[in-house]
Amino acid sequence: MHDEVPIRDGQEVHAVHANGQHWRVTWHGPEAVPDGRRHGSAGICIAPDGRAVIVSVDGTRWDLPAGRPEGTEDWEATLRREVQEEACATVTAARLLGFSRGRCVKGHEAGLVLVRAIWRAEVRVEPWQPRFEMRHRRLVPAADLVNQLVIEGDADYRSTFQRAMIEAGLT
Repeated sequence: MHDEVPIRDGQEVHAVHANGQHWRVTWHGPEAVPDGRRHGSAGICIAPDGRAVIVSVDGTRWDLPAGRPEGTEDWEATLRREVQEEACATVTAARLLGFSRGRCVKGHEAGLVLVRAIWRAEVRVEPWQPRFEMRHRRLVPAADLVNQLVIEGDADYRSTFQRAMIEAGLT
């Protein structure tokens, strides 16, 4: 694992610089949803053999299965659908770890605040038949998950993933 320190509750990090946007991210525990627009769910997906599932659009940038809500979906329904669509995996159990809150500080969406639920999901991995945007899937050792992710933006965002790994009991 990299030497970055996991994010603390309420600590803001300069996390993502992508597409001309600059975002700062804070971590919030699962007790209360922070203010902001609901931006979906992401899952640390663990297969029965203990490996974690990661996905990619291009086979170069790897991330957790995640996505935005459709209609009136709640946080968990979004997680379950996105994991099925992106990773061809079925969530068999899910535990909310906390929330990542992103605040755009520069760019065309300056002022926008997005909130994403972060989950630990036990999954049953199904045959790989990509039908949506994700074209690649890998199963990696859960303990090395953070090192396997290739995240667009700055390395500070890794501290959020490291915090989620701690909350998931994987460090």
